[in-house]
Amino acid sequence: MKNIELESPKIVSQADWLSARKELLVREKELTRLRDDLCSRRRELPWVKVEKSYVFEGPQGKVTLADLFGGRSQLLIYHFMFGPGWEEGCPGCSFLCDHVDSARQHFEHNDLSFAAVSRAPWPEIAPFKERMSWTFDWVSSGNTDFNYDFQATATPEEKAAGKMFYNFEEAEIGGEEQPGGSIFYKNPVGEIFHTYSFYARGGEELLGAYKFIDLVPKGRMETGPLSWVRYHDRY
Repeated sequence: MKNIELESPKIVSQADWLSARKELLVREKELTRLRDDLCSRRRELPWVKVEKSYVFEGPQGKVTLADLFGGRSQLLIYHFMFGPGWEEGCPGCSFLCDHVDSARQHFEHNDLSFAAVSRAPWPEIAPFKERMSWTFDWVSSGNTDFNYDFQATATPEEKAAGKMFYNFEEAEIGGEEQPGGSIFYKNPVGEIFHTYSFYARGGEELLGAYKFIDLVPKGRMETGPLSWVRYHDRY
């Protein structure tokens, strides 16, 4: 990546720096309180019972939505952009999924499972998953309506129109596949409920690398969303 030089910074005394830093701290605390409130409101959203039976394709064959919970009551499904016939998955989705395996032992201990879902057939997904050395569950939804039902893929009619219902509104689209994530809860009697979904920049909360980069003077150095990101084996 090309090294970007910063403009000449403002140099001040330690006392002036401390004053400016404390002023910013006030805003940071406001954001923390707002985030806590937002998370609380998210947990209070109503749920929708999942009535349709979804059967996916994985390395061991057919897998149901209930199977993806892995014995836990909560499930985050990431809608990974990987369409039929693609040679590689989306670089941005890959960037997000690079964060998953290192965190799984912690959120699995907290009753949360993770799975990636894509429309590409499993035999097309498998080589890419192996190349990227990921161990989380990943299945194909190619023979189901799952991607269409959860706003991850444009229908043929939407694709022809160049618009689809995405991020909870009709939106212009640049491609058939779109990123996002959906949360599900399974109660003790096996009923499954859809509790939350996020799309577009909503997934940034899962990008731990950004949390580091946003702290430093050069920031993200982006010319567009994720413009600097590469597959981790191509840096």
